[in-house]
Amino acid sequence: MAGGKIKRERPSHKGGAAAASKGFQGGISFHKSKGQHILKNPLLVDSIVQKTGIKSTDVILEIGPGTGNLTKKLLEAGKSVVAVELDPRMVLELQRRFQGTPFSNQLKVIQGDVLKCDLPYFDICVANIPYQISSPLTFKLLSHRPLFRCAVIMFQREFAMRLVAQPGDTLYCRLSVNTQLLARVNHLLKVGRNNFRPPPKVDSSVVRIEPRKPLPPVNFKEWDGLVRICFNRKNKTLGSLFRQKSVLSLLEKNYKTLQALQLTPEGFSDDSEMASCVSALGDTLGDMIMDSEDGNDDDEMELEMGDVDTKTSGFKDKVVGILKQGGFEEKRSSKLSQDDFMHLLSLFNKAGIHFS
Repeated sequence: MAGGKIKRERPSHKGGAAAASKGFQGGISFHKSKGQHILKNPLLVDSIVQKTGIKSTDVILEIGPGTGNLTKKLLEAGKSVVAVELDPRMVLELQRRFQGTPFSNQLKVIQGDVLKCDLPYFDICVANIPYQISSPLTFKLLSHRPLFRCAVIMFQREFAMRLVAQPGDTLYCRLSVNTQLLARVNHLLKVGRNNFRPPPKVDSSVVRIEPRKPLPPVNFKEWDGLVRICFNRKNKTLGSLFRQKSVLSLLEKNYKTLQALQLTPEGFSDDSEMASCVSALGDTLGDMIMDSEDGNDDDEMELEMGDVDTKTSGFKDKVVGILKQGGFEEKRSSKLSQDDFMHLLSLFNKAGIHFS
């Protein structure tokens, strides 16, 4: 409900039972194609609010409030709610629902696409969002300054499990690594599809995201460059990945440029530049495709044999030497921890090899 364009639909003249089956509430039809699935289970709404840990002084950002079932509970628990909603019909419904109530002065509704809006200050974020904006929204929130205390977000289940995946898990990917670099992520509860009106095609999960304070001392451009290479084929050994001509060519170009200029990658000049780099970590579209590699030796030999280039052999030896120095040559990205990636990046950087 927070992203995409709103498509006008002709009003239906069918009976109440048919309307209910298609997802009508208060005369409003819900668009499945836009991710509009209203949470209808009041016990589940209460559970989400409880797990959020809202204080009476908190400003709450709600993304995709719909008709306001969760909004009412958030208004009761916190100081105020800023609701971002794309659908003008839902905006009107929210305004009508709370007009003339004690909550009218505590609610501010922003009509627009949350990915394009400038978000105000908030302490807590609560959201039930469409699958297609899950990754960019997660990293937009993590790039927001000042940092919020926590976000409790309903994602489609597979995306949620990627967020919390650990090294060695099937779903462990760039999304897992990048999110966990910036935040502590915990799975709170699984939500069946029948808790929504209309029911979506898949189950959902509620995840709690707490930004790390302070952020880890890493250049995010460098980090992203390394992790993209490592997860290009996460079940291959790093020795195999870093022997590829394309990888060696990129790294050698960076190496020669920085050597000639006697430069090192710069830090961040201000919060806006850091926010931009953090948001870029959310470009994880490729992670949504399940890794089908089986990691067999034949594929690995093909990578190594096909990518030997005498012109870069000296630089290749330097790169492979770094991998051997840290004991990474035979390791696979799918099993590396945050600390492992941090160590690997520091080894490359100390040797003058950079990824941005």
